[in-house]
Amino acid sequence: MASANDTTGWLARERTVATAGYNRWLLPPCALAIHLCIGMAYGFSVFWLPLSRAIGIKDPVACKGMTLLQAYATSTCDWRVSDLTWTYSLFFVVLGASAAIWGGWLERAGPRKAGVVAACCWSGGIAIGAVGVSVHQLWLLWLGTGFIGGIGLGLGYISPVSTLIKWFPDRRGMATGMAIMGFGGGALIGSPLADRLMKHFASATGVGVWQTFLVLAAVYFVFMMGGALGYRVPPADWKPAGWTARAGTGLVSGFNVHLKNAHRTPQFWLIWLVLLLNVSASIGIIGVASPMIQEIFAGRLFHQPQVPFLAFDDTQKATAAAAGAGFVGFISLFNIGGRFFWASISDRVGRKVTYAVMLAAGAVLYALVAPWSASAAALLVFALTFGLIASMYGGGFATVPAYLADIFGTQFVGAIHGRLLTAWSTAGVLGPLIVTGMRDSAIAAGTPRAAIYPPIYWVLAALLVAGFVANLFVRPVAARFHMTDAALEAVRPVGTTGAGHDGTIGIGGIDARVLLAWAVVCVPLAWGLWTTAVKAVALFAG
Repeated sequence: MASANDTTGWLARERTVATAGYNRWLLPPCALAIHLCIGMAYGFSVFWLPLSRAIGIKDPVACKGMTLLQAYATSTCDWRVSDLTWTYSLFFVVLGASAAIWGGWLERAGPRKAGVVAACCWSGGIAIGAVGVSVHQLWLLWLGTGFIGGIGLGLGYISPVSTLIKWFPDRRGMATGMAIMGFGGGALIGSPLADRLMKHFASATGVGVWQTFLVLAAVYFVFMMGGALGYRVPPADWKPAGWTARAGTGLVSGFNVHLKNAHRTPQFWLIWLVLLLNVSASIGIIGVASPMIQEIFAGRLFHQPQVPFLAFDDTQKATAAAAGAGFVGFISLFNIGGRFFWASISDRVGRKVTYAVMLAAGAVLYALVAPWSASAAALLVFALTFGLIASMYGGGFATVPAYLADIFGTQFVGAIHGRLLTAWSTAGVLGPLIVTGMRDSAIAAGTPRAAIYPPIYWVLAALLVAGFVANLFVRPVAARFHMTDAALEAVRPVGTTGAGHDGTIGIGGIDARVLLAWAVVCVPLAWGLWTTAVKAVALFAG
């Protein structure tokens, strides 16, 4: 056993095994503390416009004919928004890749060490990005915030999954839904906070972005380290007192599948395809949510239906943009709520049924309700339609870890989940490619703005139908892939065996420690939700 002064030993998994008196309800706020920080990846668009005039301050210093390669190293020309959004793309490509590459290491090292590395990479990457912004070098922003920060995203995202599932075998969906809800909510806190910080730091010589980066990096490091150091893993075979597993019934496995064999099963690739199609059908349309509602409803957003989108004056553009921002906030609230709602529902009806409902309902909404509400100018119905679609987009992310645990067992679920997230990375390219490609082609062909979107909705509905069919084929894993008891014992980390049924571990309800831990994460989350809800009112205020 490493000494207490040995940093490696201090972070070792065996030092994180829960002891008598530990309350399992302390773990979800630790997971939320990390996910609320890395969830700011969704909110980085708040920086693009200020960064596009970082040199000119009031107006961009544009360099005619500048290529992406020239933007990569320029220190005299302002970056274009299209140059900056590569940072966003890097986030999710590297997230999937790092989760897949280091998922196996996470299972061996434990969530505490993975959480610490995630905190260093995410916060350190943002700090490096701050240096890149201050010296106006785009490659440093990509390297630091995009690439190194992306590694922190991947490790931070999967760090609590396996541990939550093992602490809550009776509520797998709810437990993972609580954590992954935080990833959806991170931007609701980070975006308005970043906006306020940039306004505070802005001056006649700067737009305040690099200073905001440094403040966020420090705040995120403190929160993420707190979450990581609060992680505890249960002893092997721990289960809540009085709870009996449903092992062997339906799709809930009574066995484990080794990480090296998971990708050899058809079940892995079917669930991979389901996640890919579910995400692809939503991520692209969410990315154009603001211009979509402005183009479809045009002057109806400010009670002047006769005014087409292309005829807006400056005042009308500002009003429509506020409504568009309200629409984005509105669907964001559904995205967050759906992560907890659908994952919790899956504990009652099963993951396969939950996915079937989400995919079928999403296809109907896209194919029938969205086109009708757009043509009928039914703003409330349109908004609710895309709110429900966003809830099922988030619900797919939150439900899939429990789905994997049901199919492959809990021993390697974190690492298997990490590999599955390559579907997210792929969808992050495929979904926007479909939506923006069809939209740009329609605009180039002279299609009226309000008529651009129905064909896109039908294609996205087809993706969900394909996902529904793939989900139907998910069956229990063949016996040849089941791990034996001896094989399972051989891969269990040191220090996790021998106390699996200690009745004093994991017990307890709401006490002072639990209330304090939840307050730390829920207070900023409530502020973000309230701020977003207030902005969403603009959508219906007109």
